[in-house]
Amino acid sequence: MAAVHDPTVAEREKNLVALSSVGAAVLLTGMKVVVGLATGSIGILSEAAHSGIDLLAALMTFWAVRASAKPPDSDHLYGHGKIENFSALFETGLLLATCVWIAYEAGKRLVFGGGHVEVTVWSFVIMGVSIVVDLSRSRALAATAKKHRSQALEADALHFSTDVWSSAVVLVGLAGVWFSHRSGLEWLARADAVAALGVAAIAALVSVRLGRKSVDDLLDAAPSGLLERIARAASAVEAVEGVSQVRVRRSGPKTFADVILQVARGLSVEQAHEIAHAAEDAIRGTVLDVDVIVHTEPAEGEPAASPATGAPAQV
Repeated sequence: MAAVHDPTVAEREKNLVALSSVGAAVLLTGMKVVVGLATGSIGILSEAAHSGIDLLAALMTFWAVRASAKPPDSDHLYGHGKIENFSALFETGLLLATCVWIAYEAGKRLVFGGGHVEVTVWSFVIMGVSIVVDLSRSRALAATAKKHRSQALEADALHFSTDVWSSAVVLVGLAGVWFSHRSGLEWLARADAVAALGVAAIAALVSVRLGRKSVDDLLDAAPSGLLERIARAASAVEAVEGVSQVRVRRSGPKTFADVILQVARGLSVEQAHEIAHAAEDAIRGTVLDVDVIVHTEPAEGEPAASPATGAPAQV
């Protein structure tokens, strides 16, 4: 059964976690810029740029969460939930832009050299703090995104989770530079630039994943398994003889469903209406935050077609 959805509580929780992420991004960006400039580490500076993008993304997420909660109006009859999907796609572009810049700077140092890196205790402290903060924010954002099916918060969670891995990569790079200064193995001094390339690679992979999901939702691709769940819930209602069509679209956290049921011929309008209402209740009990419209039609001589495969449905 789907959980009871309280829009007021959901909006408050989403706004709170989004705002806290803005504060975390401000803190991390400032610390990384200071330490990166002081040490000359391209790895830390790449992380600062990544965190700066996260700050912009967090601000975008905070705006998107608030704007998407606006009720439907005469120009947006399905509400404003798509703003969350656009926000996630925008964040994908930010991540990709970050990847290009990091790869360019790291490539220059690997090919042409230069950029002496001074590894200090603060280099390791700042990256350790970054990992702790990023891990806590990514978990909080992911939990809230899953609870309220918010793609904007999910995108923000991916940003922070990417920072956890990229910060770990930078730590490895800094350790390599530190060891090269003490061992005389000069090739280890390039570990910082290699670590920056690792940051770019991680961010690029996350960008592709996030972008694909955002585009799917913007193009109204049906979530995997959702058609079958709705069809099963409707078919289980007494007096339903078949499910001839199920159409769904997502707008932010909300799902819109149009369902056509087949019922016995000769039923009165009132009886068909009661069956449709029972099916709507069954679907709402299966799918969280769904706006569903059910239409009934008289059953044909042959079984209805399955909405998922087009084959005759078994009822």
